[in-house]
Amino acid sequence: MPDQTVPEQTGKFDELQNRLKAHQQEHVLQFWDEISESQRKQLATQIDELDLVQLDALIAGQDAKQDFAAMAQVADPPPSVDAEGSGANWTTTEARLRGEQAIRDGQVGAVIVAGGQGTRLGFPQPKGMFPIGPVSNRTLFQFFADRLIAIQQAYSVKIPLFVMTSEATDDETRAYFQEHNYLGLSPNDVVIFKQGTMPAVDAESGKLLLAEKDSLALSPDGHGGTVAALQRSGCLQEARERGVRQLAYIQVDNPLAHLCDPTLLGHHLMAESEMTTQVIRKRYATERVGNVVSIDGKVHIIEYSDLPESAAEATDEEGQLRLWAGNIAVHIIDVDFLQRVSDSSDALPFHRALKKVPYLAPSGRLDNPAQPNATKFERFIFDLLPQAKNAFVVEVLPCQGFAPVKNADGAATDTPSLARRAISELHQAWIESSGGVVGSGVQVEINPRFAMNSGELSNKISPKIRVETDRYFDTPIRMH
Repeated sequence: MPDQTVPEQTGKFDELQNRLKAHQQEHVLQFWDEISESQRKQLATQIDELDLVQLDALIAGQDAKQDFAAMAQVADPPPSVDAEGSGANWTTTEARLRGEQAIRDGQVGAVIVAGGQGTRLGFPQPKGMFPIGPVSNRTLFQFFADRLIAIQQAYSVKIPLFVMTSEATDDETRAYFQEHNYLGLSPNDVVIFKQGTMPAVDAESGKLLLAEKDSLALSPDGHGGTVAALQRSGCLQEARERGVRQLAYIQVDNPLAHLCDPTLLGHHLMAESEMTTQVIRKRYATERVGNVVSIDGKVHIIEYSDLPESAAEATDEEGQLRLWAGNIAVHIIDVDFLQRVSDSSDALPFHRALKKVPYLAPSGRLDNPAQPNATKFERFIFDLLPQAKNAFVVEVLPCQGFAPVKNADGAATDTPSLARRAISELHQAWIESSGGVVGSGVQVEINPRFAMNSGELSNKISPKIRVETDRYFDTPIRMH
């Protein structure tokens, strides 16, 4: 039974009612008399956190929209260095040395975006907890924790790790890190913070949707929400206090992502860039990746769905794709730049997506629509690129840096099986470059605490090594 109405509750109801009525959204209070005091507090908090003026503008389509077709007509390849090191006024070795010095000086922090659930993987937990090691069965979180531990040991430095969760993954992620002793990292160096949310609205009417009688239909505000969340949580301030000048940003579902890679970091610093993005060379013109381009001297990303086919298929004088750079969501971003853009509410535009969103009908019955019925609003981190000074692009070969885990096995792309194969094949190549041999069909996996690259590995194994059964090259320090 709901709690009896008290004067404070009546006053809060009137306050909410008046505020919502000014924006024609008062219907979200229709079940107020049927819910308890604690439920009323939850709903009131959600409403208080809404920017209804901003929402009105989004619903009315009054926010600025980009003309991607016009952008594509004048788009050029971005300023970049390719996977062989060509295109820059410095060498890859110079970049690596510069990046190593920045790490050694404690100027680098790490950000992992981990707000996604494993729904598409058929995995009922946060995606970061998904087991991906082809031999070890280590989770995605463990992959990156081991890499950070290896880097910290190599450069005698502490690297703060900022893990961004969502409402759906926050509790389980915190519990996972605590129960597993922060995966070998110091608890003082791990900060877990939560991204914001945006409400879903009915696609036709623009009315807010209720998920429950005491809750709006909310969803994460996109990986672009990292900016506001870093500021709101105090992570930006903590980074600055620790002397961190650059943040290495990755998404948790790419186990080959080189978190805090010194060469990528060095390219960023040599270019005097405020934001650098790592890319792969598109395999074909219409590949489903964001296209990183240059327009009027500014770097932008045009999503594959927004890029006209004529622009996608255009080639240069050598017959190669003009717009060749595909976004993989790996970035180096200056902390000062993030601070500057976080002070502007309009720093990142909203993108719209038409989705199926279950909602509470006026009758109080939950409606599960068969067709997309709602508009969701989210921001993307890559929309910072045009605002960054000297934004720069660095190519990585897919076999060395990109094996996303998004779909369940059986799908054509981005599956756990394909990612495990990519990990094993990369590590097999390291062994073979050291003179070793890996038997046919044998899986190998190298923990970065054992070796972070083929050069390190050659100093750890015999050049005559033969691996005839699945093998995990671990470090003497094992996690429990």
